[in-house]
Amino acid sequence: LDAVARALDRMDALIEDLLTLAREGETADAFEPIDLAALVEACWRNTRTADAALVVDTDLRLYADRGRLQQLIENLVANAVEHGGADVTVTVGTIDDGAGFYVADDGAGIPAEHHEHVLESGYSTTAGGTGFGLSIVAEIADAHGWELALTGSDEGGARFEFTGMGRDT
Repeated sequence: LDAVARALDRMDALIEDLLTLAREGETADAFEPIDLAALVEACWRNTRTADAALVVDTDLRLYADRGRLQQLIENLVANAVEHGGADVTVTVGTIDDGAGFYVADDGAGIPAEHHEHVLESGYSTTAGGTGFGLSIVAEIADAHGWELALTGSDEGGARFEFTGMGRDT
C-alpha cells in the first residue's frame, strides 16, 4: 500500500504540473496585494520539507496572482529539498534595493554548466524527474512580467532572484 500511495502522490504532482504548464503563455490576471512572508510560511506548510529549515527575511508586499505565486514558491521549496537534501535551509528575502525578492538555499547549488538549461521544460538532472518544476517557476515569473535570474547563494546553494514588480505601498 505504501508503494501505491507514493505512486498516487506522484501522479497527483504530475497532473498539477501539467495543468500549470497548460497555462503557459497566459498572463497572470488575478492580481492582489500579497504579504510575501505570510504566503511563504503558508507554502512551507503545504510542501513536504523533511528536516529542512525556513528563514523568512522580508517585509515585502507586492501585487501578484496569489495562486500562481504560491505555485512558484512551492516549486522552489520542493526543488531545494529534493536537490539540497532533507536538512537544507531555504531563505526568502528582499533584494537589497527592494525591487524584488529571492529564494535561496544552502544545498549543493546548480553547476554553472546547467544554469542555461534548468529553466527549460523537461530538463532534469534527477532520474525519474519530470523537469517541469523550474520551468513552471520561469513561466509564472514571465506571466507576471518579472525578470528571473539564477545565481549562487552566499551559502553555496542556488539563488533565484525575481525583479521588476511593483511594491505595494
